[in-house]
Amino acid sequence: MTSATRVVLAPDKFKGSLTAPEVAAALAAGISRVRPDVEVRRVPVADGGDGTVDAFVAAGWERIELTAPGPTGVATDAAYAMRGGTAVVELAAVVGLVKLPGDEPDPLGSSTYGLGVVIAHALDRGAAEIVIGLGGSASTDGGAGMLQALGVRVLDAEGRKLPCGGAALAHAVEIDRTGIHPGVAAAHFTLACDVDNPLLGPNGAVAVYAPQKGADPGQRWTLEAALKNWAAIAGPDFADRPGAGAAGGTGFGAMALLGAEVRSGIEVILDLLDFPALLDGADLVVTGEGSLDTQSLRGKAPIGVCGAARTAGVPVVAAVGRALLAPQQIRAAGFAACYALTDLDPDPGRCMTQARHLVTRVGEQIARRHLAE
Repeated sequence: MTSATRVVLAPDKFKGSLTAPEVAAALAAGISRVRPDVEVRRVPVADGGDGTVDAFVAAGWERIELTAPGPTGVATDAAYAMRGGTAVVELAAVVGLVKLPGDEPDPLGSSTYGLGVVIAHALDRGAAEIVIGLGGSASTDGGAGMLQALGVRVLDAEGRKLPCGGAALAHAVEIDRTGIHPGVAAAHFTLACDVDNPLLGPNGAVAVYAPQKGADPGQRWTLEAALKNWAAIAGPDFADRPGAGAAGGTGFGAMALLGAEVRSGIEVILDLLDFPALLDGADLVVTGEGSLDTQSLRGKAPIGVCGAARTAGVPVVAAVGRALLAPQQIRAAGFAACYALTDLDPDPGRCMTQARHLVTRVGEQIARRHLAE
């Protein structure tokens, strides 16, 4: 008796329209319409940015909810995922751009303090392995706010504690670690990060990312000078490391004072999900994201999934909102085929508003073309 055909659905979110679990559900619905006999396993993924916690909750991890300060200090709902002694914390979900009240940026004053509150909460629950998904940050504070929430005191020349925010770091002269959370010393920190920017300079946190956070030229000058001072007292040896500039310099702060290790976001997520084991016996893998483009090739979620599937000898196809890569680039990346919503409806607006229906149709296409009986 032959075993049932097995398909693993491992998409990332379609930003602005569907979460990763919603994409997986729509693909599953389409496949089941054509091949109801196929065994479908949903494994939504993320690369460390927004949607990371949701991916782990979908995989059966416990969702821990709490209230924490958002990027401007206004209380906001936050959550992280936990299983055993491992906690997955998503920066974007607590101090990201999406958490700005009224979508009003505060380039000089916003901070990562709320991220530290979430990390402390996980440490209090016994977490010994903290995975921090970096991405979508609303602040450029070098991770200082996160550290302040964990008990690190950043002091000025008079020994006074500095307020939160990147601009305040221009006045930092001393770091007092004596009050740091006791759980930090025993914990291991991993940064799920997909950028390799240093902290400072033309490719640094301010030059590349601060404009996206509303910083004008004068504010960017202020922030660059403040981060330069912060680096000098917090750990100059870490400022040039790849990933130090991630999330407004949060990568730097975590490496310099928490001993954090930087790893590819999707690689961390696939490891924690034990993805290779999920591929055992699979006949096809389907992955995807909203836009398959040149940025994807730098290690975004679909490329990581594709690499893992190919290593396991399982063919993989992409289901995406739009494909901006040439067919030869898609093949070179390892995909057997790519199905875009824009192939079904060329109107980008309708692809966003009708994404669930169109993804279901893509699932039907994949079933007909790749899961022949």
